[in-house]
Amino acid sequence: MAKILLAEDEQNIASFIRRGLQEFGHEVQVAHNGGTAWAMLQEGVFDLLVLDVIMPKMDGLEVCRQFRLKEGYHTPVIMLTALGTTEDIVKGLDAGADDYLVKPFSFQELEARIKALLRRGKERPDRQLWCHDLVLDCDTRRARRGDTVIELTVKEYRLLEYFMTHQGVALSRLTLLKDVWDKNFDTNTNVVDVYVNYLRNKIDRDFEVKLIRTIVGMGYIMGVR
Repeated sequence: MAKILLAEDEQNIASFIRRGLQEFGHEVQVAHNGGTAWAMLQEGVFDLLVLDVIMPKMDGLEVCRQFRLKEGYHTPVIMLTALGTTEDIVKGLDAGADDYLVKPFSFQELEARIKALLRRGKERPDRQLWCHDLVLDCDTRRARRGDTVIELTVKEYRLLEYFMTHQGVALSRLTLLKDVWDKNFDTNTNVVDVYVNYLRNKIDRDFEVKLIRTIVGMGYIMGVR
């Protein structure tokens, strides 16, 4: 059972989600605007947050940003949004969300996302991962290459962690979508390429040895040649 904060301004949707989550044994507290959600986060500790993007007083993106600044990256966050373009997805992930669902969605899909994120939190890798001179600290979720400290967003961290635990393995875009985003995306999305480019700019661009390589027709691989 998890203690979940659900922030959703549409009361019918909030009631539907709350009942469903309670049937699965979760304890659910509901906020109908971002301001209330933020106040509740100051007073209580939650195992997972489900935040609608568009809410009065304080939108879900800002709630997520402020929460990450205050609490760090240990509590998973799922964003609910009516906007499903790559740009909208990236905005949500850059705000600190671990995952997102585009409305309308099935309750079964939401529950599957919640289970995956809660399970992932229990399956933590070694405290430090290494690739050549790159070190990833799994507690602080920061990377370091040589003397350079590299700050990572939530999804950049997830992607880099996956690459570093699968070094030398060619990873397809579909594999990364399934295992890093826990989703079966529309294959037309370029969200993987967007985030691989983000990572390359941070961990490879200013260094002679490149660690993430493109495998034509397959995807990406991490490791030194």
